[in-house]
Amino acid sequence: MNYNVKKNDHELSDLQLRQFQSLILRMFQCCQERMQYQSERFGLPDAELRCLMLFGEEKYCTSKGLSAKMNVVKSRITRIIEGLENKSLVQRTQDPEDSRVSLLSLTQNGKNKLNEINDFNDDVHREVLRNIPDDQRTLFLSTLETLKISMEAARDLMV
Repeated sequence: MNYNVKKNDHELSDLQLRQFQSLILRMFQCCQERMQYQSERFGLPDAELRCLMLFGEEKYCTSKGLSAKMNVVKSRITRIIEGLENKSLVQRTQDPEDSRVSLLSLTQNGKNKLNEINDFNDDVHREVLRNIPDDQRTLFLSTLETLKISMEAARDLMV
């Protein structure tokens, strides 16, 4: 990524830059606080909670796939999966097509826990949207989509 200041037709003021940085930092902090609260509420360490949420609608996951999605090394994902297995939230089965691969799936307890977490998240996000006036929600969501695209483009420049 080019960290030099660029002059162009849409020059940013220092005030805009600082305001943007401050807002992003505060939103990130809010998300971290919510994740900490969720961890405590659902009795799961943060990493196990995030891993469980990655199962989503997937019938099966692999350690390798989860490791990539969580951006952690294989040994770390192994420990996370072991924690979820010890809590009877995840189970392993051997892949019938490749005996070297273990397929991971949610147990009924895991499905129930994930449903509780998803319901909680729906409630939190619903409350956030309720705090935005009806006539501004569409613009808000569109602007948020633009922010996501811009952040992904900036991330891609770092690689």
